[in-house]
Amino acid sequence: MPTRKKLIEVALLLEAINKASAREKSIRHGHPSTLHLWWARRPLAAARAVIFASLVDAPDSPDAPPAFVRACEALPRGENATVMDTPRMRLFDFIEQLVTWENTTNEVVLEDARRLIRLSTDGNPPPLLDPFAGGVSIPLEAQRLGLEAHASDLNPVAVMINKAQIEIPPRFAGRPPVNPESRKGKWAVEAWQQIGHLYPTHNGETVIAWIWARTVKSPNPAVDCHVPLTSKFELSKKKGKRAYVVPHFDAETKTITYEVKHGDGEAPDATVNRKGGRCVISDTPISFEYMRAEAKAGRMGAHLIGIVTEGQNQRNYYSPTMNQMQVSQVSIPPDIPITDLPEKALSFRVQAYGMDQHWKLFTPRQLTALTTFSDLVAIARRKPVGMQSRLDWRMTMCHCAMAECVRVRMLSYQHNTPFLPRYSLRQAASSHWHDTGTSQN
Repeated sequence: MPTRKKLIEVALLLEAINKASAREKSIRHGHPSTLHLWWARRPLAAARAVIFASLVDAPDSPDAPPAFVRACEALPRGENATVMDTPRMRLFDFIEQLVTWENTTNEVVLEDARRLIRLSTDGNPPPLLDPFAGGVSIPLEAQRLGLEAHASDLNPVAVMINKAQIEIPPRFAGRPPVNPESRKGKWAVEAWQQIGHLYPTHNGETVIAWIWARTVKSPNPAVDCHVPLTSKFELSKKKGKRAYVVPHFDAETKTITYEVKHGDGEAPDATVNRKGGRCVISDTPISFEYMRAEAKAGRMGAHLIGIVTEGQNQRNYYSPTMNQMQVSQVSIPPDIPITDLPEKALSFRVQAYGMDQHWKLFTPRQLTALTTFSDLVAIARRKPVGMQSRLDWRMTMCHCAMAECVRVRMLSYQHNTPFLPRYSLRQAASSHWHDTGTSQN
């Protein structure tokens, strides 16, 4: 018996889907991607449209169910049906509505989609399995369309993201908030009380990034000081907002200071690339072998070369200050987990620089913030308050909070509420010759 043709086998409204998918890139509030960034995350609009079109029949197919065809004919008429009023065109008009961000939570539109799917599947929609779920777009949209969704992934971070978005929320669907007071950011306030002094403002503005450069002692004996290894000194290339760092060497004290300049001018050349590095003062070559030997011996340092703040509708760039440098000098927390990095891993070469354990990937201030947040999550799990005594609720809160903890490389808190700067958003804690100690929420 031949199977009925599905809409995706006949035609698909690509222009509307692409438009809705492109728009998602600028949406932050309420978008699932704000839980955790993920490589090549599929747009929700595209996932929703493809799943829907894979399940509903082509309405102009001879063997399409009559009830489904009648349902398509009863759909509101839009631009496509105005040109040619057929069941397929009405279905296209419906898909245009289905993929918009505004209808992501529109139960009227979503229920129509579920009804059309049921009519096309004899009332028994198939379950959906995504064995490499990654950023959860496909199983999330399958669940939204009324399907039973199953997801898996080899990456434990992806598993956590999927649990936080498609496994845990259904347990609490339709229920009032378990602890409305938590909306006031009690955890953030407590964390701020413990570590807020490590994140001072600058010029009355919230610092969203500290730009650091790794350093090694110059192989030129005449220089006799640590020199920066950075792939760029330019902080911003935007027209009218250009900013770059200029290093200044004091030959008497054998120290380097850094000045952030704005406007026209030429930024210094990078001091490290794929071939090796160079001394910014004497231009003496610095080989990777020398850098690695210094790092393994514990002699690689870091210089604060710039500060980025959240100004009035713009980012501002400032030269580093002694206060900002001193406040970052904290001791490593005594209770950090000590776990070994793999000896070899794809595109993971920090072991050559003596970073053979996970904690060595972070600065002391980053470790302090991360352990503080982790400790608060553990306390919340052990401390029942009212309905929080329910184990499933406490486990849910801990899971979502740890998702938050995993996605940051450095935590800082604005008073009362966590905040998320957009200076350095990455899916992982990658290692760079220049790096940002960012305040993230």
